[in-house]
Amino acid sequence: MLVELLQSVFGFAQFRPGQEAVCQAAIEGRDLLLVMPTGAGKSLCYQLPALARGGTALVISPLIALMDDQAANLTSLGLKVARIHSGLERSVARQACVDYLQGTLQFLFIAPERLRVPGFPEMLAKRKLALIAIDEAHCISQWGHDFRPDYRMLGQYLPELRAGDDPAPVVALTATATPSVQADIVAQLGMVNPAQFIHGFRRDNLAIEVVELAMPARPAAIARLLADPARRPAIVYAASRKNAERLAEELSLTLSAGRRIPAAAYHAGLEAETRERVQTAFQAGELEVVVATIAFGMGIDKADIRTVIHAGLPATLEGYYQEIGRAGRDGAPSRTYLMHSYADQRTHDFFLHRDYPPVSHLQQVFKALGEEPQPVEDLRAASKLSEEEFDRALEKLEIHGGARVDFGGNVTLGGTGWKNSYTIQAQFRAEQFEKVLRFTTSSECRMAALVRHFGDVADASRSCGICDVCDPAGAVLRLFRRATAVERELAQAIADELRGVDYRAAGTLQRNLDPVGRLSRNDFDGLLDAMVRAGLIEIQEAEYEKDGEVKRFRKVLLTAAGLELRAGTPLNLLIGDGIAEEFGGRTTKSGRAEKAPAKNHGSGKLSAKTSSAGAAGASAPAPLTAEQEAVAARLKAWRAAEAKKLGVPAFVVLHDRTLTALAARQPKNTRELLEVDGMGPAKADKFGEAILGLCSGEALLAAEP
Repeated sequence: MLVELLQSVFGFAQFRPGQEAVCQAAIEGRDLLLVMPTGAGKSLCYQLPALARGGTALVISPLIALMDDQAANLTSLGLKVARIHSGLERSVARQACVDYLQGTLQFLFIAPERLRVPGFPEMLAKRKLALIAIDEAHCISQWGHDFRPDYRMLGQYLPELRAGDDPAPVVALTATATPSVQADIVAQLGMVNPAQFIHGFRRDNLAIEVVELAMPARPAAIARLLADPARRPAIVYAASRKNAERLAEELSLTLSAGRRIPAAAYHAGLEAETRERVQTAFQAGELEVVVATIAFGMGIDKADIRTVIHAGLPATLEGYYQEIGRAGRDGAPSRTYLMHSYADQRTHDFFLHRDYPPVSHLQQVFKALGEEPQPVEDLRAASKLSEEEFDRALEKLEIHGGARVDFGGNVTLGGTGWKNSYTIQAQFRAEQFEKVLRFTTSSECRMAALVRHFGDVADASRSCGICDVCDPAGAVLRLFRRATAVERELAQAIADELRGVDYRAAGTLQRNLDPVGRLSRNDFDGLLDAMVRAGLIEIQEAEYEKDGEVKRFRKVLLTAAGLELRAGTPLNLLIGDGIAEEFGGRTTKSGRAEKAPAKNHGSGKLSAKTSSAGAAGASAPAPLTAEQEAVAARLKAWRAAEAKKLGVPAFVVLHDRTLTALAARQPKNTRELLEVDGMGPAKADKFGEAILGLCSGEALLAAEP
């Protein structure tokens, strides 16, 4: 029967992987939790069982766009469907209730807030439901990335809707739930012996690219990316409504093949009619780019999206995974770009402090409550907090049980245990963003890191082969340069240091091998990342506790390939170095603006010719003049004295190649000094004055009687 329904109603010849078992469990009346990647066919897993069981299925969804999209799809199949949400006229909602009570509906979609309307749950309970589907179920959990208070309360309404013999099964569906969120969903919904289907999170056709890019430079880079028709349709996520509208306007002015790119903004602040018009146009291909706020889920089921761009950091990895998962649902190769900079951290700090106000704010509101109901307006007017601060504090109090707000807007005193619960959740939210930051700096395969985050450790051992970490040659935005001789020599020293030990902390490695500060911390981390890409080392996130505080660090381990590394072994290391010039980037500090060498597509490895070129480095420098030889001699004498004083090899102070370049260039100021290959800010701060003096001869003159 299942296959017949699949073919006759939905027009599919066969099930996708995992769907049939889920449908069978739901038809048998089992409660179930389904965690399946975006685009893998979750919706069918409640729609087909609902038809098989007969009657009306209640579908609870937090996203109006998703609700409208799914209702439209089912209606197009000839099924009887109704929706009730804030974007519709009251007459539409009333008719939906009439149709429901008459038993003519097969699917009724509602927003979770609707269950708080007096009499509405009782109206639903008048008919036996075939099935209760809860979409985007991660919103139920306070540990979920898109927590919704009204979703948290669903569990209290379900017993009445499931009363009697053979109760309707509850089907909870989500694309993004970590193990802790999965457990919370089951507990909050009061599921009875639920079947749990946790399907793979890996998306083999999605190439993820993460690039550090200043906020002002992002609109131009995005416009240049999307000027290529092959990268559209596309979704761009912006950090605010204002940014979404501004970016959509800029994209609309961008020319592609002689015409402007059809683009529009989409966020919760727009009129419902506008949102629906944008969504419909995007689905129909009339709009090629939609710019949405990160906080607002699109819920659009469009199979051919080629590109997803984040013009700022998302708040959680769960949200990020869900958003990039909207690309490439047709299985064709698609690419995602995550742009970030330090400014994103400040933005998220602002949102965190706004959304999670000080405990003292909640305490003020809590003290004003009593057993007798009080109107919210009266409490707000009497409060010393601003209107926004009061509303935030009351919202958090209600979520954590410190206040009770009825549908009429009256508030009564709640329990006293809210403070501990609130503090834990605020800390959890801060930690979620820390995980996003670590994702941007990680040298692990991007897809493997996401798969690991969702608890699938076994599958996380396999690299995707197409992200910017696995395939730097295939990166579009990111610019890579070949490692300098100094960096290659330091890479050899790192391998030697790791030989014979289990691991070293990244910070310890730098202090041991680079005591004079040849590389800044960022440059050293970039070298470690290059060694990971070359398969020489592995980096693991780790933590330890000291004085009651959890400290995080990166463990660096030598791989089998790294163990074989010996002095003189050709090293082809590619160092991340900003973004390509065609997207508004810059040249490297050595003056070369180059993409990573083209790869051999047959093996996925860099070509042998490229490898040799990388090992050989730049062409041999021109011979020094007599004057330059004299400068080199002074630098060598100074280097030997410094090395002896510091107790390190001479090359650690100044590599031969750098010394020769300094003698040839004879820089006159710090700017010229930093232009010499091998001279970084840290080294310039430490030795710059002495080197400039030696190059100009001032040090020699000062030493004369």
